[in-house]
Amino acid sequence: MTGGDASGRQVLVVGEALVDLVQRADGSRHEAPGGSPANVALTLGRLGRHPQLLTHLGDDDRGRLVRSWLEESHVRVTASAAGSTSTATAVLDATGAASYEFDLAWSVDASLAGAADLVHIGSVATVIEPGATEVARLVSDRRSTATISFDPNVRPALIDDADAARAQVDHLVGLADVVKVSDEDLRWLQPDLSLTDAAAAWLAAGPSVVVVTLGGNGAFALTHAGRVSIVAPLVTVVDTVGAGDTFMGALIDGLLEADLVGADRRDALRELPLGLLEQIMRKSADAAAITVSRPGADPPTRRELDAA
Repeated sequence: MTGGDASGRQVLVVGEALVDLVQRADGSRHEAPGGSPANVALTLGRLGRHPQLLTHLGDDDRGRLVRSWLEESHVRVTASAAGSTSTATAVLDATGAASYEFDLAWSVDASLAGAADLVHIGSVATVIEPGATEVARLVSDRRSTATISFDPNVRPALIDDADAARAQVDHLVGLADVVKVSDEDLRWLQPDLSLTDAAAAWLAAGPSVVVVTLGGNGAFALTHAGRVSIVAPLVTVVDTVGAGDTFMGALIDGLLEADLVGADRRDALRELPLGLLEQIMRKSADAAAITVSRPGADPPTRRELDAA
């Protein structure tokens, strides 16, 4: 089954979906669906894009919870069911920032992936075997027909071999058209370079756009035409869960809106005007600001984002 919207362009998101076990600074706890790629798909669904999420879920209550959560927001879930649904324990500090511990297994059946004009990958799915190899193979196969977007969203607690993980990320950056990465992740992935130099090195490896998010300090992007910087909207932060994923989903939405998605639009994407990129990034930051203003991964609807 494929995901598509009124534009006729289809979006496939590949990666983990799980349940976040959230522990807040006041000692309260609750369970909520999550997973970085799932949050990206959720954002796109709420913005009216009807994506397909190719993932792995257990045939259990938590798996059914995740599936229902996504389908309510117009995400078409395709999942191989085996074992139990993965979990991530998110511990929130007094500022709302989250640190994670995982109980996770990742595998994927790429034969279940539908047609797509854009394929988004990210996070655990790109570095944890056996699924990571299949994700990389899928990207290589789809690059001739689809735009590739990538958000490494690194989880160091899950990585046994940092050098191997960095090499895998570099390989996927070279296959991607659009890369979004947080400043924290980029420092871990490229510890010997400044943020600007690291982003420039990635841009030289193949992508048309590299966006670096800076939390409350906004974001900057490098393209072959130059640099764009934006400031973050002022907002009272409840927590940061799902903020980067919301930014990523809204960034994809902006590229769809600008008709810059699909292998046939690769040259146009490479020539993306800096003014248009700035507009897309500002809207992505607006979307993320809405998410951080309320608890959990709760991205805005199209109506909420347009109102912002």
